[in-house]
Amino acid sequence: MTARLSARLPARAAVPPWALAVTAMLSVQLGSALSVGLVETIGPAGTAWLRQSLGALVFLALARPPLRDVRRRDLPALLGLGVTTGIVTIAFLAALERIPLGTVVAIEFLGPLTVAAVRSHAVRALVWPALALSGVVLLTEPWHGTVDPAGVAYAALAAVGWGVYIVLTQQVGDRFAGLGGLSLVAPVAAVTAAVVGIPQAAGHLSAGVVVTAAGLALLMPVLPFALELLALRRLTSAAFGTLMALEPAIGVLLGALVLHQRPTPTQVLGIALVVVAGAAAQRGGRRPPTDGRQVAALVHEPL
Repeated sequence: MTARLSARLPARAAVPPWALAVTAMLSVQLGSALSVGLVETIGPAGTAWLRQSLGALVFLALARPPLRDVRRRDLPALLGLGVTTGIVTIAFLAALERIPLGTVVAIEFLGPLTVAAVRSHAVRALVWPALALSGVVLLTEPWHGTVDPAGVAYAALAAVGWGVYIVLTQQVGDRFAGLGGLSLVAPVAAVTAAVVGIPQAAGHLSAGVVVTAAGLALLMPVLPFALELLALRRLTSAAFGTLMALEPAIGVLLGALVLHQRPTPTQVLGIALVVVAGAAAQRGGRRPPTDGRQVAALVHEPL
């Protein structure tokens, strides 16, 4: 009896995967809201490059890249995740430069919600992305003629990238233990962002800018990347994607508190539709570990 109880304790003591995902969302949105000033100084691509580069240095300091464990079949997921991360970060910040944070997040959320609907293999599940899309229409209020097409386009690009990111992060998380996968992916994301980011930031860098970017890099990408990797080891991509329904609401809240962006009643209704769509699409989704090593990783994973 004692042996059975002790065997169950680690599973109960482990942080629930949904808590990891929610903490990651809070970190991402707070980091996004606080990045607005930096975007004004060195541009969205410059901010993405500096944050990703400093984040990569942190991951390399925390975990040695498991280069010997990389197989040829791993390269598409590793390189794809790195490139996707760099592009999503630039697109998100470029959208944030033009439209409110809550609106950007709501549009971006269409990506993971669509992944969830497609992975469910049920035609009726497509009603949830449609409902979320109607919420986005209420958020952008195109009938007022004030829509920023470039901002919406950047947010849509981020949505596509976020959907791909969820699928690839799960693959990398299943293949590499600990933070090893992130220490491989983060430098690729930094190099991707550097292509546009270095020219944009050139001439605007200072010690204060670098210190600010270092603090923001902890909020995004370091903390959320690590937490999302852990969460995706224990949730299906469908469950993770729909759990992110909370993110648009978090974006609106932090946009109001930090950036003083006040949504209209119509926009609040739009956010509610997006959140309801995500919550309604949630279907449990806990992933069973595939072997003993993964069980150990779930319980004792270092952060």
